[in-house]
Amino acid sequence: MEPRKPYPSDISRAQFELIRPMLEGVRKRTKPRTVDLYEVFNAVLYLLKSGCQWRMLPEGFPNWVTVYAYFAKWSAPGQDCVSALERAFKKNRLARPARNWGATP
Repeated sequence: MEPRKPYPSDISRAQFELIRPMLEGVRKRTKPRTVDLYEVFNAVLYLLKSGCQWRMLPEGFPNWVTVYAYFAKWSAPGQDCVSALERAFKKNRLARPARNWGATP
């Protein structure tokens, strides 16, 4: 599979590895994962930054239904009333969708 076009909203693999454990911990793993969580997370960032509709995700990202399912799980409040997505944004200093998320602080 050919790599997808990079977008300004993308974060680096190194940045993603810092938040991977908190995102993986949201879903119980009952079968092997068939999608790259890095690509799913970048798709969520693209959606938040661009404001596009789910079905209008550019080619190269995982299927919009898959991205939406992960977004819904990651957005659900945890025991501390903070979602995994919010914790991931704070850990990587990704506070607001309007910010240039691909830039390093």
